[in-house]
Amino acid sequence: MFQKRKVGTALGAALATGALVAVSFAGPAYAGGGKGGPGHGNGKSASEVLVKAVTADGITKHLQALQDIADANNGNRAAGTSGHVASADYMEAKLKKAGYTTWRQPFSYDKTVVDTAALEQITPTPATYGYQVDFLEASNASEGDVTAAVQAVDVNLVGDRASTSGCEAADFAGFTAGNIALVQRGSCDFRVKADNALAAGAVGVIIFNQGNASETEDREALFAGTLGDTIFSLPVATTTFALGEQFATTEGITVRLAFDAHIETVDTFNLLADSRGNPNEIVVVGGHLDGVPEGPGINDNGSGTASILETALQMSKKHLSPKNQVRFAFWSGEEDGLQGSNYYVSQLTEAQVAQHALNLNFDMVGSPNAVRFVYDGDGDAFGTEGPEGSAEIEANFTEFFASQGLASEPTAFDGRSDYFAFIDAGIPAGGLFSGAEDIKSAEQAAIYGGTAGVAYDECYHSECDDITNIDPVVLEQMADAIAHSTATFADTQVKHHGKKGHGKGHWRTHHFDHKGPYGKR
Repeated sequence: MFQKRKVGTALGAALATGALVAVSFAGPAYAGGGKGGPGHGNGKSASEVLVKAVTADGITKHLQALQDIADANNGNRAAGTSGHVASADYMEAKLKKAGYTTWRQPFSYDKTVVDTAALEQITPTPATYGYQVDFLEASNASEGDVTAAVQAVDVNLVGDRASTSGCEAADFAGFTAGNIALVQRGSCDFRVKADNALAAGAVGVIIFNQGNASETEDREALFAGTLGDTIFSLPVATTTFALGEQFATTEGITVRLAFDAHIETVDTFNLLADSRGNPNEIVVVGGHLDGVPEGPGINDNGSGTASILETALQMSKKHLSPKNQVRFAFWSGEEDGLQGSNYYVSQLTEAQVAQHALNLNFDMVGSPNAVRFVYDGDGDAFGTEGPEGSAEIEANFTEFFASQGLASEPTAFDGRSDYFAFIDAGIPAGGLFSGAEDIKSAEQAAIYGGTAGVAYDECYHSECDDITNIDPVVLEQMADAIAHSTATFADTQVKHHGKKGHGKGHWRTHHFDHKGPYGKR
């Protein structure tokens, strides 16, 4: 999943401005593919054949291979590294052997690399805090190295901890120029708080979590934030409620706040594999193959890509011949800003956009404390629908889960995974997600099992996202839905209706909404 922890300038990629092609699907959403032909013996549909063939055991073999690759390559599979190349080599060898036409799409992008990230208490008691453990740099903050007194600004540490800290210029009445402003999360954009601090003469800003109650988000923990679309002129850190409370209640406290980074170019590639079938009806089944530098990335996103690989292999093994061309896509650079999928779509002509029937996206499908999330294609849950046809994709998943006696629930198209560019180009999209760093509610625990008050994946973007960080039962359930949807849409006729917009709630990149740089996943 697209990493929240961004520093320096925002990373972006040009998107195609091609035709916005509205589509509809002939036949029922829960069709299960056609009958007859090789591999459809005993009257079974393509969906039934593929669902039975794709298993968690088969997927786990690929996950172990990805773990072994990470172990042999500095513990990770990040884009531009030997670990990513070896992961792609593994996938491509399997796909070629199964008879797919594979190709690599090279591209490059600039990435911000942190050289210095320091938060240190100088007085009254020296202490050093850990980057990405105790604090983060806010996205689009400036580099800098300042040591100064910390001054709390209109914070509320008691009761419900309701906070408008730093939201008004009047909050800074009496602020001492040259100090570091300590403000509490809540009520307004972080950029508003930072701009008010700058106007009051602050030399740096620390924003700490609000500490209020929330069923769906940990409002005590470390969080990532952004300062908007342009560079802010001071160093700015985010931190936990506990550390913010400590800073606010320690007399005579001075700290050092320092950030320094450089830009490096990442050379990488997307791996794509095509089936036979109608090339004017391309069904892109994709997920990102790269992981974060902090760990092996087995749930994020080995789980999605290994499931896609096993689906492709079993489709070939069972001699299923799709009517539409299925393009299995293994994106790179997702963790650095959806780079690979953005690049892929940016290279499409208007005619090629029109040839893309839909995109199915699978990013994290084995979370240990999972919920079976389905992207909200019709917008009825979150108010923002995908391009026409996305509702049918959502229904395909929800009806399949229901047919298995399994609950599911919608999750928003919020821009944190590789469906981004497809939706923006007007291509219908959908997919599955089992949860990342957000907190499972008591209601969800009652429905799906697991533990309320704990993240869906406590090892998200961490070293512990390894082969042990997978729930095999959840993986099996999600993989069945992946196999079903792939088989269904591989055989589903798509009717193109020319250039239309996305309908109400046209999906756009979200600005910061107090919940993280890209909102909730």
